[in-house]
Amino acid sequence: MQFHMTEHGFDTETEFGTLHISSNEEKGFRPYQLMVASIAACGGGVMRKILDKMRMPADDIAIAVKEVVRSDDDASRIMKIHLHFTVIGSDITEEKMPRIMELTEKNCSMLQSVMGCIEVVKTYEIGSK
Repeated sequence: MQFHMTEHGFDTETEFGTLHISSNEEKGFRPYQLMVASIAACGGGVMRKILDKMRMPADDIAIAVKEVVRSDDDASRIMKIHLHFTVIGSDITEEKMPRIMELTEKNCSMLQSVMGCIEVVKTYEIGSK
Protein backbone atom coordinates (compact mmCIF):
# COMPACT_ATOMS: atom_id res chain seq x y z
CA MET A 1 0.00 0.00 0.00
CA GLN A 2 1.07 3.53 -0.66
CA PHE A 3 -0.39 6.59 1.01
CA HIS A 4 -0.24 10.03 -0.53
CA MET A 5 -0.74 13.32 1.27
CA THR A 6 -3.82 15.34 0.35
CA GLU A 7 -5.18 18.67 1.50
CA HIS A 8 -7.09 16.95 4.34
CA GLY A 9 -5.03 13.86 5.16
CA PHE A 10 -3.89 10.86 3.15
CA ASP A 11 -5.36 8.70 0.38
CA THR A 12 -4.56 5.20 -0.77
CA GLU A 13 -5.87 3.33 -3.77
CA THR A 14 -7.31 -0.11 -3.15
CA GLU A 15 -8.94 -2.59 -5.48
CA PHE A 16 -12.27 -1.33 -4.09
CA GLY A 17 -11.58 2.36 -4.65
CA THR A 18 -9.89 5.25 -2.92
CA LEU A 19 -9.64 5.21 0.86
CA HIS A 20 -9.59 8.72 2.33
CA ILE A 21 -8.02 9.06 5.80
CA SER A 22 -8.23 12.34 7.70
CA SER A 23 -8.33 13.70 11.23
CA ASN A 24 -11.47 15.52 10.05
CA GLU A 25 -14.24 12.91 9.81
CA GLU A 26 -16.05 15.07 7.25
CA LYS A 27 -13.12 14.48 4.87
CA GLY A 28 -12.40 10.78 5.42
CA PHE A 29 -12.10 7.96 7.91
CA ARG A 30 -10.32 8.90 11.10
CA PRO A 31 -7.36 6.61 11.87
CA TYR A 32 -8.90 5.35 15.12
CA GLN A 33 -12.10 4.44 13.23
CA LEU A 34 -10.08 2.29 10.86
CA MET A 35 -8.38 0.54 13.77
CA VAL A 36 -11.69 -0.15 15.52
CA ALA A 37 -13.24 -1.30 12.24
CA SER A 38 -10.31 -3.64 11.59
CA ILE A 39 -10.62 -5.25 15.01
CA ALA A 40 -14.42 -5.61 14.76
CA ALA A 41 -14.48 -6.95 11.19
CA CYS A 42 -11.59 -9.32 11.83
CA GLY A 43 -13.39 -10.71 14.89
CA GLY A 44 -16.60 -11.13 12.92
CA GLY A 45 -14.83 -12.85 10.03
CA VAL A 46 -13.02 -15.26 12.33
CA MET A 47 -16.25 -15.99 14.22
CA ARG A 48 -17.99 -16.77 10.93
CA LYS A 49 -15.25 -19.27 9.97
CA ILE A 50 -15.40 -20.90 13.41
CA LEU A 51 -19.18 -21.26 13.21
CA ASP A 52 -18.88 -22.78 9.73
CA LYS A 53 -16.26 -25.28 10.94
CA MET A 54 -18.50 -26.22 13.88
CA ARG A 55 -21.33 -26.79 11.38
CA MET A 56 -23.38 -23.99 12.92
CA PRO A 57 -23.41 -21.46 10.08
CA ALA A 58 -24.50 -17.94 10.94
CA ASP A 59 -27.33 -16.36 9.00
CA ASP A 60 -26.02 -13.02 10.22
CA ILE A 61 -23.41 -11.54 12.53
CA ALA A 62 -23.82 -7.91 13.56
CA ILE A 63 -21.09 -6.20 15.54
CA ALA A 64 -21.94 -3.06 17.51
CA VAL A 65 -19.14 -0.91 18.82
CA LYS A 66 -20.69 -0.04 22.17
CA GLU A 67 -17.81 2.02 23.50
CA VAL A 68 -14.45 3.43 22.50
CA VAL A 69 -12.43 5.02 25.30
CA ARG A 70 -9.51 7.22 24.32
CA SER A 71 -6.87 8.68 26.60
CA ASP A 72 -6.86 12.34 27.56
CA ASP A 73 -3.21 12.81 26.59
CA ASP A 74 -2.05 14.46 23.39
CA ALA A 75 -1.95 11.20 21.43
CA SER A 76 -5.55 10.26 22.40
CA ARG A 77 -4.63 6.60 22.14
CA ILE A 78 -7.36 3.98 22.25
CA MET A 79 -7.61 2.54 25.74
CA LYS A 80 -10.72 0.37 25.48
CA ILE A 81 -13.12 -0.98 22.86
CA HIS A 82 -16.38 -2.79 23.64
CA LEU A 83 -17.61 -5.01 20.82
CA HIS A 84 -21.05 -6.60 21.06
CA PHE A 85 -21.70 -9.49 18.68
CA THR A 86 -25.27 -10.42 17.74
CA VAL A 87 -25.17 -13.85 16.15
CA ILE A 88 -28.16 -15.23 14.27
CA GLY A 89 -28.40 -18.86 13.21
CA SER A 90 -30.80 -21.71 13.83
CA ASP A 91 -28.11 -24.10 15.11
CA ILE A 92 -26.22 -21.66 17.37
CA THR A 93 -26.61 -22.48 21.05
CA GLU A 94 -25.87 -20.61 24.25
CA GLU A 95 -23.74 -23.52 25.47
CA LYS A 96 -21.30 -23.19 22.55
CA MET A 97 -20.93 -19.40 22.57
CA PRO A 98 -18.25 -19.08 25.30
CA ARG A 99 -15.97 -21.44 23.31
CA ILE A 100 -16.77 -19.62 20.07
CA MET A 101 -15.84 -16.30 21.71
CA GLU A 102 -12.61 -17.80 23.07
CA LEU A 103 -11.60 -19.18 19.67
CA THR A 104 -12.52 -15.91 17.98
CA GLU A 105 -10.17 -13.97 20.26
CA LYS A 106 -7.39 -16.54 19.90
CA ASN A 107 -7.52 -16.58 16.09
CA CYS A 108 -8.22 -12.95 15.23
CA SER A 109 -4.94 -11.37 14.12
CA MET A 110 -6.14 -7.82 14.80
CA LEU A 111 -7.27 -8.68 18.34
CA GLN A 112 -4.00 -10.47 19.01
CA SER A 113 -2.05 -7.48 17.68
CA VAL A 114 -3.51 -5.11 20.29
CA MET A 115 -3.63 -7.48 23.29
CA GLY A 116 -1.93 -5.86 26.26
CA CYS A 117 -2.26 -2.40 24.69
CA ILE A 118 -6.01 -1.99 24.28
CA GLU A 119 -8.65 -3.52 26.52
CA VAL A 120 -11.11 -5.22 24.19
CA VAL A 121 -14.38 -6.20 25.86
CA LYS A 122 -16.40 -8.71 23.90
CA THR A 123 -20.04 -9.49 24.65
CA TYR A 124 -22.59 -11.41 22.65
CA GLU A 125 -26.19 -12.36 22.24
CA ILE A 126 -27.91 -14.91 20.11
CA GLY A 127 -30.51 -13.13 18.04
CA SER A 128 -33.44 -14.34 16.06
CA LYS A 129 -34.47 -13.68 12.47
